[in-house]
Order: sequence, then structure tokens, then C-alpha cells
Amino acid sequence: MTLDDYKVVLYRNQPSGWVAEVPAIEGCYALMPTREAALAELGDVFTMIAAEYEEKGLPLPSDTTEIVHA
Repeated sequence: MTLDDYKVVLYRNQPSGWVAEVPAIEGCYALMPTREAALAELGDVFTMIAAEYEEKGLPLPSDTTEIVHA
């Protein structure tokens, strides 16, 4: 699985900055000053977490995230 297989939530963190996260994977989030930086960092975090799952021989969690209000 890749990051493209998951829903990504992006939102403002007050007073400044952005959070990008994959709700389906615990700890898979990034807090950065811009949207673009948060999304780029999230890609790096996802890669690190995916490698940890692979080392342990575990599959990544399925994405069960539902968007109810956008």
C-alpha cells in the first residue's frame, strides 16, 4: 500500500501552521508552517511507518476513514 491508498486530512493548526494526517494509521501526521510542507513531511512519515510495519511483518491498517462533512 502507498499513501495514495489512504484518505489524508489537512487542517489549520492555530495560531499558525498546518496539520496533515492519515487517520487510519496511528501516529501518521505532520505539523508544518505551510500546507505544502505538511503534505511533503506526511509522505516521509508514511514511508517511515510503512517500513516499520514491513520490518515487523505486519500489513498496514486498512483505511476505514469516512468523510462526512467537507
